[in-house]
Amino acid sequence: MTKKRLGFGFLMLLLTSVMALAQSAFDGTWKADLSKAQMPKKPDVFLLQDGMYQCKTCVPPVDVKADGQDHKVTGHPYYDSVSVTVVDDRTIEETDKKDGNTVATSKTVVAPDGKTATVEFSDSSVTNGGPPVTGKGELTRVAKGPAGSHAISGSWRTSKLENFSDNGITITYKLEGDTLNMTSPTGQSYSAKLDGTEAPYKGDPGTTSVSVKSMGKNAIEETDKRDGKVISVAHISVGADGKTMTIVWNDKLHGTSGQIVAEKQ
Repeated sequence: MTKKRLGFGFLMLLLTSVMALAQSAFDGTWKADLSKAQMPKKPDVFLLQDGMYQCKTCVPPVDVKADGQDHKVTGHPYYDSVSVTVVDDRTIEETDKKDGNTVATSKTVVAPDGKTATVEFSDSSVTNGGPPVTGKGELTRVAKGPAGSHAISGSWRTSKLENFSDNGITITYKLEGDTLNMTSPTGQSYSAKLDGTEAPYKGDPGTTSVSVKSMGKNAIEETDKRDGKVISVAHISVGADGKTMTIVWNDKLHGTSGQIVAEKQ
């Protein structure tokens, strides 16, 4: 989401006009079609054994007692305590809190054959006082956990996302001159010049700044940072029909990537 500035004369005027026309394709509200999402191939890894729960691929990793009590964790911008309850030999529940307030809950149930699992969640960690984002995901097992561990243990790949609330899959863009404005129902926003200059990213404790730049006609690249460190890069392009937007993202923190397609509303 950037715009190149050129020096002088009619060349600057011409290219500025072309860029404005190209970038205006982003204007409007877009909603992700989760049925077309390409999820990361890198699996998540969990271990629940001997009364301890570990999320090995969380950044930083989570390692707490699975006793239903709140346990302090550090280094996570969205939560500072985690509670894990073992419901039965195939089910766990997790509650995340920040400053004593619940910001996310989830229930994970492993299928009887151990090959798949479902996760239902509610997450208000970035909704800025608004309704939580809710949804459901399906996991496919990649590798088993060690002998004697809980069924949730092992490596899992997200294979499906569904039933997401609209506030978690909707975004609005508006180009004004050389500035691209982004807003979301959950309270995130930025106003960034289309020349790659860093701008504040508001409403998300895990993202502090953003920069955008042009990648050709109807395409931009967004780089998000946390305290000066790049945490994600996304290539965003609008199709020739102006009705679909493809977002190819690279999560630098977790070393994963994927793709989402959104439709203009």
